[in-house]
Amino acid sequence: MLKTIRKQIDYTVVCVNEFARKKALHPRTAFLYLYNHKGIDFIKNYYDIEHTLSLDDAIEDLDIICKNNGGILE
Repeated sequence: MLKTIRKQIDYTVVCVNEFARKKALHPRTAFLYLYNHKGIDFIKNYYDIEHTLSLDDAIEDLDIICKNNGGILE
């Protein structure tokens, strides 16, 4: 169980860092944006599916989820 949780945490960190890089944000700012606009919840709830996709697809999904929840990043 701890191994699964660790994988989910590692994946979340990778997604946050990649999202930050693609949006030219500091990682902390990216995390807060994703947290406030349900992106972190999305990663947590759909990890089983999302981690099988390319990182670009996962970041695109996060962008859509956040925009649907009030996010306004371009």
